[in-house]
Amino acid sequence: MRAYDPLSVDELGRNAVRALMEYPADALPPKTSFVGVGVYTLHYVGTFPAYIGLGEDAPIYVGKADPPGRRQGRASATSGTTALDRRLSHHSESIKSASNLDLDEFRCRWLVLDPVWIGLTEQVLIAEYQPIWNVAIDGFGNNDPGRGRWNQRRSQWDTLHPGRTWAFNLQDRDETAAQVMDVVRTFRSRNGAE
Repeated sequence: MRAYDPLSVDELGRNAVRALMEYPADALPPKTSFVGVGVYTLHYVGTFPAYIGLGEDAPIYVGKADPPGRRQGRASATSGTTALDRRLSHHSESIKSASNLDLDEFRCRWLVLDPVWIGLTEQVLIAEYQPIWNVAIDGFGNNDPGRGRWNQRRSQWDTLHPGRTWAFNLQDRDETAAQVMDVVRTFRSRNGAE
């Protein structure tokens, strides 16, 4: 059967992804701050062995910035919020703190969206691009869990890219950085990247 619904939920998500990816990749963080909530992609254009060749077309990470209070069901008005801009700046700090990454080797794209489309667009981006830091290794988007939770294990991301001060307080993983690199290599080879 040949059927197409341009207003289906999936198609609306793909439309937002196309709109985002049509913008040229910009410096991370963006040079000019901006207002809004929405979705973003991070791209790696450097020479870290596990990520060589990703470039500006394949995101290494996909994320979103919801309106303040959304998770608690008390989302405030989105006008005036710089949540998306702050999220990109926060990720920039994580990358800068890593001992083996260079912030100058990262680019980003972002798209300000009505909050109703944010989760759907993020979901479609992850499904379509399978970003390494979303799918293969965990922990890039993590925040300091706080002193009361330092018994947790360090993330794969913090094991591979040490440097975030708070992550040193967490327990060591059973995996080494070399083993996490192998996870990335295996993931990329299965996805036709190597």
